[in-house]
Amino acid sequence: MKPVLAAVLAVLVSPALAAPVEIRLWRHDTGDAEMAAGRAAVDRFNRSQPRWRVTVEAIPQGSYTESITAASMVGQLPCIIAMDQPTVPNFAWAGHVRTLDGLLPAAAVAPLLEGGRGTYKGRLYSVGQADVVLALFARRSQLAALGARVATMEQPYTPAEFHGILAAAKRTGRFRFPLDLNGRFKGEWYSYAFSPWLQSAGTDLIDRASYLRVDGVLNSTAAIGVGQYYGRLFRDRLAERHPADDKAFEQGRALFHYTGSWKAREYSALFGDDLVAMPPPDFGHGPKIGAASWQWGITNSCRHPDGAAAFLGHLVSPAEIAAASRMTGLVPVSAEGAALTEHYRPGGAWRVYFDYAKRYAVPRPATPAYPALSSAFEKAMADIRSGKDAAEALDEAVEAMEHNIKRNNGYGFAVRKAGGGS
Repeated sequence: MKPVLAAVLAVLVSPALAAPVEIRLWRHDTGDAEMAAGRAAVDRFNRSQPRWRVTVEAIPQGSYTESITAASMVGQLPCIIAMDQPTVPNFAWAGHVRTLDGLLPAAAVAPLLEGGRGTYKGRLYSVGQADVVLALFARRSQLAALGARVATMEQPYTPAEFHGILAAAKRTGRFRFPLDLNGRFKGEWYSYAFSPWLQSAGTDLIDRASYLRVDGVLNSTAAIGVGQYYGRLFRDRLAERHPADDKAFEQGRALFHYTGSWKAREYSALFGDDLVAMPPPDFGHGPKIGAASWQWGITNSCRHPDGAAAFLGHLVSPAEIAAASRMTGLVPVSAEGAALTEHYRPGGAWRVYFDYAKRYAVPRPATPAYPALSSAFEKAMADIRSGKDAAEALDEAVEAMEHNIKRNNGYGFAVRKAGGGS
């Protein structure tokens, strides 16, 4: 009987029958569809294997970052945290998250578009499933009535052409403010929406070669030109400085709405085939749009990074990317994932948004300074909108940012000392 008893005991304590190891995950509260998609992905992972069990805690978005900071100070971070991709370098610099290089197979990461990755100093720290893209929405019939063409990927609007169409629309008397720029939005909208105009003009928020120099970049001749163009839209009353609502386009009071693909479902339902989603204007170096939304990273304090990495690998598989897109309507961040969806597959009704993400998307600068940089740019653009000289507003942003970078010792990037040393 002893050999039999030993065999029974071996089965009872075998890893296959052991309770799965808990992998805690924190995320911020989002819309119902995104929360449901997240729960479904976790359930599928937990059912797919016996070794790990992911558990989710949702935290109100308003206190999410503060909760992470507080938990990190007392060593209570979970294994996996959600992060808005532009903040990933700051989380990495602060020591909250570890690199995913070596944890995630290269084959799982390689197919991801720019909007599916978060990096710092050339290393991967986060991955995501979905993105949104910027587009210039209009109605085909209204453009035809003005004699204006529909912009295409092969021939986007030039800034002069776009301004001319707006001016012609205003002269008809039908559109008091022909362009809706989401004037009621605040915060990250400014950098997400308008720093791509800088990149389209051949400049940027910061020099990405060093991530230390802002002077001569954010206040370059090209950047000032973009700022002046933006300011003129309000000065010429082509866009409203302080709109009372955000329904101008859907109610026919605006000819164009420059906004994100989160409006695609609503506008498609309202306007059907009359709706066109065009690329943003080309300021000289091709249209550009912002890349990346909320993503997932693994904390430095995680005791089971292999289990956390297994879950992240699950999330970025084509099947899971497609499932998330189907439930949320968001843009898949891989061609393989897009091919498994009805809307974003080749020939799908929303394929244009995937094409924009693939061709035009530029991630926001991968520096821990980004939150401060974005805040300074927001203030500059708000000042320009209110009538301030573009060169003066951008100079002030440059001064604020270079002071911030210096105060934080370059945020982990080498600061070159006098004499050429570093």
